[in-house]
Formats: sequence, C-alpha cells, structure tokens
Amino acid sequence: MSPSIARPSRFSPRTIGIAAAVITVLIWTSFILIARASADPARGGLLTPLDIAWCRIVGAALILLPWGVYLVHQDRARGITNASWLRLSPLSKRITVSVGFFGGLLYALLAYSGFAHAPALHASVLLPGSLPLWTALLAAWLLRDRITPGRALGLALIVLGDLLVGGLSLLRAFDGGSVWLGDLLFMSAALCWATYSVLARHHGLDAVRATIAITTFAAVTFVPMYSVLALTGVVQAHIFTAPLKELLFQALFQGWGSVVISGITFTQMIRYFGPVRSTMITAVVPGLSAIGAVLFLNEPLHWNLVAGLVLVTAGILFGVRAATLKTAEQAVLQRASA
Repeated sequence: MSPSIARPSRFSPRTIGIAAAVITVLIWTSFILIARASADPARGGLLTPLDIAWCRIVGAALILLPWGVYLVHQDRARGITNASWLRLSPLSKRITVSVGFFGGLLYALLAYSGFAHAPALHASVLLPGSLPLWTALLAAWLLRDRITPGRALGLALIVLGDLLVGGLSLLRAFDGGSVWLGDLLFMSAALCWATYSVLARHHGLDAVRATIAITTFAAVTFVPMYSVLALTGVVQAHIFTAPLKELLFQALFQGWGSVVISGITFTQMIRYFGPVRSTMITAVVPGLSAIGAVLFLNEPLHWNLVAGLVLVTAGILFGVRAATLKTAEQAVLQRASA
C-alpha cells in the first residue's frame, strides 16, 4: 500500500464516543459502590478511608507522574520553563497547588471518609447531586455566570432532593449514629470537586494536564506524610499490614480506574457528545448507583431516598435542558448579527 494513503481508523468517532460514555458511567457508578463496600467498618473492610485515599493517589501517580515529567520535558524543549512545578506537574506552582488541594487531596479524603459513615444510597444522591449546585453557585460568584430561571428551577429541585436525604439524617443526629456526618462529608467533597472544576475552567486548563497536576500535588504532599504517620503509629493505618492484593485492587480501581481511565474517557465523551449531552448521560449515575446499592450491598431504599433521587436527577436534567436552550438562543443571535 502506498504510504500516501491513510489507513482508515478501526473504530468510528461515534463508536469511540459511545464506548467512552459507557466506561465513564460504569466507573463512576462502581466508584460509589466499591468505596462504600471498602470503607464501611461494618462490612469488614481491611483499609481505613485514608488508606484508600493513599492507594488512589499512589495508583494514579504511577502513571501520571511519569506522564507529567514527559510533558514538562517537552515544554522545556520548546522554551517554556515557568509553567511547571518540581518538574513533575505540567502546570505552574500556583495553579498546581490551588487545583491540587481541592481536586486531588481534599476531595478524596472527604469522599472516602463519608463512605465510612453513610450508605452508598446517600452518596448516590449527595455526591453527583450536589455537584451541579455547588458548581453553579461558584461559577456565578467567581466567573460571573448568570443563573437563568430554568437553571434556578433545576438547582431548586436538587436542593430539595439533597434536603430530603441529608436533612432528614441531620435531624436524626441526636438519636445516635453518624449517617449525618457522612452526608455532610459527601456534600463537602462535592463542593471541593466543584471548586476544582470552576478553577480549571477559570484558568482554561487542559484536562490531562489538570489531572496530572492534582495527582502530583496529592502525591508530593499527602503520600509521604501519611506513610510516615502510618509507620510511626501516629495514625491507625493498614497500608503496611493489609494483604498486597487488597492494596493492588484499590490502587488499580481507585487510581487507574477512577482517576486515569475515567478522566480520559470523560474527556473523549465530551469531544464527541459535547458538554451538555455528556452531562445528560452522566445524570444516570445516581439512579444506577442507587440500584446497585440495593442489589449488591443490600441497603434499604426508604421513601425519602427515592424522592431525593428523583428530584436530584430531574434537577440535573432540567438544568442541562436550560443550558441547551440558552446555547441555542445564543447561536441564533450570533447568526442574526453576522
């Protein structure tokens, strides 16, 4: 075959886009179920929530840190010397620290700690459900994004859904138990990820470089400190006593799967479907993870959880529809003024 003739791609863009969407949804759904099964003390988990966060960061760092070194080397070869940190992160120190603190470190610590107290059904509603709410509020504050009446209605539905789940558990706080604490941790974790998302949008960050940067920050700051505290017995940790297969599983799924693979497939999904349709696709995660929690973790499905799940899913879809209409109106106005 002549070298001038391009070899056709084995898979079409549509096939790649659909595959990326399926993988992203499966990993996001599995993250909630596996994290709860691993961090819940009542299920005999071998690792603490901070142990799981350590495995997540170490697993992701094994791939992303060498990738970061390669990108920094390429940048320096092109004469770009001020846009890296420790020659590991392909972003500047200021940006790496800011996005890494919220998206790489604090999110993982809060989310996994939440799974030690609250069931996966609560996480199904509060983690993905709170994310659009926090993101919209932060974007309105920091980026001066306007919240349209349609988006406001969608956010109101999300707030009602979150209150049905987290609010009722908070009212039962004085009856004993710590489910309310897990709910607060889930919502705080969603706030951290929303902060990272808004910062990434504000700085116009590339998805791969941003993922490498947040992993670099967590690996440089948390991993050495936690390892020392675990070795000296200052914190109750099992990363040096747990079976190797458990550590490898968490590193592979939480690090390679939840951070690296889903980061790449989510970016690929946005390239094909666009951000609005992609958000509609990921809106199925709360429902799928809730069904999985009932089927695989035998968690009870109370009326307030069902109502909260319906309201949150409807709020996400309503907000996405409002964003779609706004984008269409802007496109019409641009064509009219051309």
